[in-house]
Amino acid sequence: MRNVVPARTADPPRLQPQRRVLIVLVAAQVLSGAGLAAGVTVGALLAQDMLGSTSLAGLLGALSTVGSALAAVAVGRISDARGRRPGLAAGYLAGAVGSAGVIAAAVAGDPVLLFAAMFVYGAGTATNLQARYAGADLAAPAHRARAVSTVLVATTLGGVAGPNLAAPTGDLALTLGVPYLAGPFLLAGAAYATAALILVVWLRPDPLLLSRATTPQAEPDRPHPQARRSGVPAGTLVMVFAQLVMVAIMTMTPVHMHGHGHGAAASGLVIAIHIGAMYLPSPVTGWLVDRYGPRLAATASALALLAAGVVAATAPAESVVLYAVALALLGLGWNLGLVTGTAIINESVSPATRARTQGLVDVAVAVAGATGGMASGLVAATAGYPILALGGGVLALAIVPAVITTARGR
Repeated sequence: MRNVVPARTADPPRLQPQRRVLIVLVAAQVLSGAGLAAGVTVGALLAQDMLGSTSLAGLLGALSTVGSALAAVAVGRISDARGRRPGLAAGYLAGAVGSAGVIAAAVAGDPVLLFAAMFVYGAGTATNLQARYAGADLAAPAHRARAVSTVLVATTLGGVAGPNLAAPTGDLALTLGVPYLAGPFLLAGAAYATAALILVVWLRPDPLLLSRATTPQAEPDRPHPQARRSGVPAGTLVMVFAQLVMVAIMTMTPVHMHGHGHGAAASGLVIAIHIGAMYLPSPVTGWLVDRYGPRLAATASALALLAAGVVAATAPAESVVLYAVALALLGLGWNLGLVTGTAIINESVSPATRARTQGLVDVAVAVAGATGGMASGLVAATAGYPILALGGGVLALAIVPAVITTARGR
């Protein structure tokens, strides 16, 4: 009877802090989601306006992605050494600094400063994604995916509000003597800075440090041998394929629609539905992964992405409804892949090396997104949008064999 007590008393030190951690992370994610979406909404337009050309406007997104990848490593290393609180706060502060740099570049009319600032601004995007790992640090094994999902879905609230505040922040910018298109970066800077402040003040105790302190000594250095061998590569591949396929199809869908006479309102509606599908299903996705395991959820991700590619490739040019359906499936498939891959990573890595590994994994995810975005234009230009969409859907099937490698480890 005595050996039952430690197993049951190991949870209370983590249960109450976990509730607090999730509340604080949700608050920070709502703000960071607004900051992320506000900048993305007008970034390329601001570059085009300053450069007087569209030829280099796409470079802005690429620089932001590279900055995001490097920031993922930095946030992971800081978190590994000092905890989630300083790591995430530093990432959001960097995003705020990047926002301020974009505003300064717009006022000065300096494209070089704009590109440098967008590189730094990418740290906010990386940190927004890294926060999902913090939600799972103290979660019970049977609830880790749901904890990740709770943090992810909070991003939706800010992500919806950010673009809708583009016009009011633009008007505010004009009253301050700042170019109209730089206005959303006023919101982004304030949102990222406030998110950092919330984490510094209220993310206590630090979830990663408490996880290490309350994990049995044998666990940090001895994760399950099967998890050590296959968990990290498998979880990474699931997220990489989901990200690559999602970005490739998403990037070219508005371009394809515009080429067939659809206006900005139609493509904007389709993208809004896509973003909602990326985050809103998270609670159900988390429950699915916790209840049935990563193999089923990963297979569902692959099938949803395949269905998205098929619908997008075969949709009549005039059908906004079918493009919306395709991108809703695309968002759902990405969500399933991200939550599944994150759950596999969290289960496979001990608290002692968790944050550093998670940072490196997110670098691979960011690179996959950049690759998908850059390759999509070339494929669409040479082979056509239907081939791009269908090829992406077929490529997503690679998720299934990737996750099967973890089968014996669960």
